[in-house]
Amino acid sequence: MARRNPANRSRPAKPQRGSGPASSRNQAGIGELRIIGGDWRSRKLRFPDAGGVRPTPARTRETLFNWLSFHLAGSDCLDLFAGSGALGLEALSRGAATVTLVDHTPALATALRDNLRLLKSNGGEVFCTGVENYLQHRSRPPFDIVFMDPPFRQGWLERLFPLLDQQNWIRPGGWVYVEHESDIPTPAVPATWQLHRHKTAGQVTYSLFRIMTEAQ
Repeated sequence: MARRNPANRSRPAKPQRGSGPASSRNQAGIGELRIIGGDWRSRKLRFPDAGGVRPTPARTRETLFNWLSFHLAGSDCLDLFAGSGALGLEALSRGAATVTLVDHTPALATALRDNLRLLKSNGGEVFCTGVENYLQHRSRPPFDIVFMDPPFRQGWLERLFPLLDQQNWIRPGGWVYVEHESDIPTPAVPATWQLHRHKTAGQVTYSLFRIMTEAQ
């Protein structure tokens, strides 16, 4: 996903997302993403360096999809703050039936559509809109899996958790994956969300929640 650092606000130093063998960046401002598993393993995709996007690192993706290995096949997924598409495209490669990718940046939305065509995939749908706008009113069945890797220090999780819960965006038994800065605790989650896995790597904490039918 995308990590965007607005130019008019200073930020504590954070690790560069997408560094190492899974992605690279050239002087022309074009990023490169490598799919690390599934049908498209080792395929390299390009995306614009729009707004400081950094794909979720390969090691983190490998851990996440190991956690989801028995639940991904045939699933219907939502990738919020999709950015480069690192999570959503990886999910499609590993057997998800459909992925909805949401990002408000036109250049990134165009690149996501181009990469889906390059991969000859009919399983992805791209929405170029803000995530809050997308989540306001649900007009489709609930998702099986939601990926959320928002920009840091902007209060996104506190705003989005209630929207996801109140609008019933995730089916009971489904999953929510969340990334946030490791120097703050994970924001309070809805009562029906049960922590399944949790890990910290450097300055990033990532968690996987299971949606229960009732509070546990």
